Amino acid sequence: MKVLLLLLSLWFQSGSSAQPQTTGVRPTQQTATVADTTVLGQPADQDSLVMIFNGIGPYSREARALRVGNKIKKLRESTFTAELTIKYGEVVNEIMHGEELVMTVNDADAKALGLSLSGATSFYKEQIEEALTISSFNPNNSFFINVGIALLIIGLFIFGLRYYNRLFRLVYMKIHAKKGIWFKGFKVKNYELISEDKLIVYIVFLAKAARLALLLFIVYLLLPTIFSLFPWTQGIANTLFGYILNPLKSIGSKFLNFIPNLLTILVIIVVVRYLLKGLAFFRTEVAKGRLVLPGFYPEWSKPTYNLIKVIVIAISFVAIWPLLPMSESPIFKGVSTFFGLLVALGGAGAFSNVIAGLVITYMRSFKVGDRVKIADVMGDVTEKTLLNTKIKTLKNEIITIPNSQMLNSHTINYTTANEEEGLILHTTVTIGYDVPWRDVHKCLVEAALATEHVKKLPKPFVLQTSLDDFYVSYQINARTREIKKMSSIYSELHQNIQDKFNEAGIEILSPHYGAHRDGNQTTIPQSYLPEDYQAPWFRIQNDQPKK
Repeated sequence: MKVLLLLLSLWFQSGSSAQPQTTGVRPTQQTATVADTTVLGQPADQDSLVMIFNGIGPYSREARALRVGNKIKKLRESTFTAELTIKYGEVVNEIMHGEELVMTVNDADAKALGLSLSGATSFYKEQIEEALTISSFNPNNSFFINVGIALLIIGLFIFGLRYYNRLFRLVYMKIHAKKGIWFKGFKVKNYELISEDKLIVYIVFLAKAARLALLLFIVYLLLPTIFSLFPWTQGIANTLFGYILNPLKSIGSKFLNFIPNLLTILVIIVVVRYLLKGLAFFRTEVAKGRLVLPGFYPEWSKPTYNLIKVIVIAISFVAIWPLLPMSESPIFKGVSTFFGLLVALGGAGAFSNVIAGLVITYMRSFKVGDRVKIADVMGDVTEKTLLNTKIKTLKNEIITIPNSQMLNSHTINYTTANEEEGLILHTTVTIGYDVPWRDVHKCLVEAALATEHVKKLPKPFVLQTSLDDFYVSYQINARTREIKKMSSIYSELHQNIQDKFNEAGIEILSPHYGAHRDGNQTTIPQSYLPEDYQAPWFRIQNDQPKK
């Protein structure tokens, strides 16, 4: 039918040559040669004959038709076929089957068909595709042999299916028999994540799924194998095999192309690994004091190593990223950009804490174990990380302070002061002007010397910090090296101050001169008063002369 339409078209075009052609090409009346595309000795369907109108290059029209026909017959007899493609050129177009040339189409062929070069190429491509799908049936010895082979394959499959099911029943029994031996469940510390019974159920389920998947795969392989035995079903066989082989070929080809990049990635990983090992060695040497670097403190070794480690890994990641498969694909770039945006938006606070942690580390404000006071929090440093610092207070409270907050507040390190002449503890009492300051100094110094863990030398000293309206402020200063016992030392010091002042008969109060002191019981405890002590009388003096 198509040949008839083609001949009618040529006749109509030749009869109306005076009219303008839509393709811009004037066809010539030529005699066509049919490319022989017979299969198994039977002629092809006339609707799918490939008409050759002229020769090309060194090939005559007949030689060219014979050559194209042989190519089509070779493709039809092959087991696996790929799709036909068109390779466009400036002068001629080529119809390709994979890497093999099937037919070349030039301007002469286009003129003979009354089509453009592109249209003529598409026409011949369709003709060849139809010629490849034609099937002929010619019963002969090979046909009956193929039928026998197909029946044998089906029989072997049915026979093997029985033992296939028996094999998996034995697998199920083996799984149950190994309960408690191979399959003991999973536990996370004392919590049983998966019990033995549940684990057996999951494994049997996976075995059944594997049995079904393997059976479907075997059936999938048997069908194209049987279809490939007969010419009229070879197209189906090729399609079914293509569903498996084409992805495998693509994966294999991409893997072979990836091998040079894979070797480069392995070299980068090995170099980075041994570089980090070398840096770890120097970190240990510096931390233990065996390697001394001028101006570099041992406690800087670990954070410096971690910082350099992050930089090295980041640089290696940047070097490896373009070598990964699909790294240039738009989807891969979009996903990586999305995750980068999430990290940038969600990690701003964490990143500021990391920077603050590095600054605090190199400031050497404190180290783990130091007694510090940060803002209004006082305690011992128990943990120091890039994100936060944990402090155990004197009441055994664990307080976590973000590093960014620490950087914006002042820090008092009591342990560092103790490394010199000891930490100076101080407290203040206020005594009225009626008490001689030398007596106050003496009582305060004696109270400090009587306190446990206070250093005798240098001797405690007193500072008069202010002269207020009604009293004088006296500050006692005493040194100690027991930083961890600051609270108990302060408590004992205050007790001793009370005792020493009571023994000296000095009242610890800040009197206002508007108060009436005479006639009131003293505030000194009774145990420190004389046995014959009596509260003084309220005295009133009369300055009027006696009459």
